[in-house]
Amino acid sequence: MIIRLAWFATLAAIAAVTFALQLDRQARKTPSIATSVPQSVRSSAQLPVAAYALQGEDTAEALAQAELLVRRRPMPAEHLRVLAQAQFAAGNLEEGGLTIQYAAQRGWRDMLAQESMLRIALNAGDEAEAARRYAALFVNQATKDDLLIELGRSVLAQPGGPGRETMSVIVAGADRWHRKFLRRAWRVMPADAFVEILTLSATRGAVYECDQLQLGVRSITARDADAAEKLNQLIESQC
Repeated sequence: MIIRLAWFATLAAIAAVTFALQLDRQARKTPSIATSVPQSVRSSAQLPVAAYALQGEDTAEALAQAELLVRRRPMPAEHLRVLAQAQFAAGNLEEGGLTIQYAAQRGWRDMLAQESMLRIALNAGDEAEAARRYAALFVNQATKDDLLIELGRSVLAQPGGPGRETMSVIVAGADRWHRKFLRRAWRVMPADAFVEILTLSATRGAVYECDQLQLGVRSITARDADAAEKLNQLIESQC
């Protein structure tokens, strides 16, 4: 009898752990159940738990949950970014600054980390670094145009400046950038910045299809006549 009871108890324990692990995995799709996952088995569920804690007023709790998240799953850049947010909220500015840098280095697709690093670079007067972060946001289709427009006014404001120079080097550096740049840049960048980056990248070897170059002419003409004239000159020289 004792052996049978022990056997059933073992099966029940295994079933409970299995259920908890399945609940943890389900939290990826249904974040609202994350707090129902026992803390001892939280992995996927810890991210929404930490995110919910960040939305509250208890900064110590948010920091504790974010630290637990990184201890359990230290690799994803998003987790480091959540920790940085919690550190900033708790007033740990130096630690938060270092953590957001690690997050941005590890995850070029984490938009919030890249935006944070961009703003930090701008505040430090490092336009070249800000432009690199802008490029990471630009190439991510999930980044909204409105954000790129807002940031572009600062990052690419200076004619002949490091921001535009750095973007031109990035655009010229890979063939895949040429089409992506033309498809989006004329919508989100200042008109004169778009034309200058386009021209500089062309001098560095970037080759653009003529029909693509024509796509932005009407929009650029309506926004900046001088930039439109320079764009037409580029088209005449390239096509």
